[in-house]
Amino acid sequence: MANLSRRSFLIDASAAALAAAARPVLAATHRERVFIGSNTQNGVLAYDWDPAAGELAPAGVAAELPTIDWLCFSPDRKYIFAAAELDHFLGKPTGGVVSFALEHGSLRTISQVNSASKGTCHVAVDKTGRVLVSADYGGGSAASFQVSGDGKVSEAVWTEHYTAHGPNKDRQEAAHAHFASFSPDNRFAYVNDLGGDCIHIYQMDSQTAKLAPAGQYSSQPGAGPRTLHFHPNGHTAYSMNEINSTVDVLEWHRSDGSLTRVTTVALLPGDDHQTATGCDTIISKDGRFVYFIERGDEKPAPAGSFDANFLYAFKADVKSGALTPIGRTPSGGATPRNATLDPSERWMLVANQNSDRICVFARNVETGELASQGKSFAAKVPMRILFA
Repeated sequence: MANLSRRSFLIDASAAALAAAARPVLAATHRERVFIGSNTQNGVLAYDWDPAAGELAPAGVAAELPTIDWLCFSPDRKYIFAAAELDHFLGKPTGGVVSFALEHGSLRTISQVNSASKGTCHVAVDKTGRVLVSADYGGGSAASFQVSGDGKVSEAVWTEHYTAHGPNKDRQEAAHAHFASFSPDNRFAYVNDLGGDCIHIYQMDSQTAKLAPAGQYSSQPGAGPRTLHFHPNGHTAYSMNEINSTVDVLEWHRSDGSLTRVTTVALLPGDDHQTATGCDTIISKDGRFVYFIERGDEKPAPAGSFDANFLYAFKADVKSGALTPIGRTPSGGATPRNATLDPSERWMLVANQNSDRICVFARNVETGELASQGKSFAAKVPMRILFA
């Protein structure tokens, strides 16, 4: 029986019903396949997306790999890579890294390997498609792997176990690697360490997949940097600080891969004292709009009160990356874990982890505004939304 790591959830009969409804290919050409990473035993769920109506229809279990926190594509979109947030995998005390081939809307497992330590919560693939980096929350470590032309992931070629910890005794008692990313020119790799209040910077060899230390960015003590996303302008990055619900707007330096802080944006009202945490970042393809996810209590707030489960929309200056707030939209559920724009960018899909729901909001592509209310679709413990 797999260990469900730091997030344990009950799996009810709806998972079995979803599996029974499985179908390997799309029923209609106008529908698009969507995969949902799920923190359950059925770790990858398949849905059909109707872009005209903005609606999801369940299409079964795509992979029975447990506790999937993240999914990402290879650059050619032939392969999907998954992070399994486990304490034991393939007989070792680690999480798992798995690759799949995408075949006519279905997934075929290609390879499964051990990460550096337990609690693997994120994987990222570089622009060449030859390097994969994983981040382990529970074990506070990272690893890199070579990816072959047929999507197979090697055993780890590089690992690092972090030791720094921050001032928050509840959340930063140890290092917690949470997110991996790559520089716009693909020369550097980055690992956000929520527990250590820093982003580790590495020079990357895309031929060997090995990483070499190249410095680090340090956040405000107790901030807890969780994710790092680069703006299309090629020099701005946004680091989401989970613990203090802020975003560091950073300048990326091509010469050495370093990051310097330009400003910090607060996501919560100044007089708000609720327990809430920052989560993820979504950037429109044209770079004109940026959205940040905030997670509040494990259930939506009562009507008329402030709901700390929301998406905060900003207009971004395309040249500088500077942000101007547009407004907040409730996420439609509890604990939004991930969100993404559909390929048309007319819809925003939000994975509400503790509500077992994916909510879909209409989006104005000209103003960046999201509808105040969305449509809701059942999905067991959704963690990641990936359009095929």
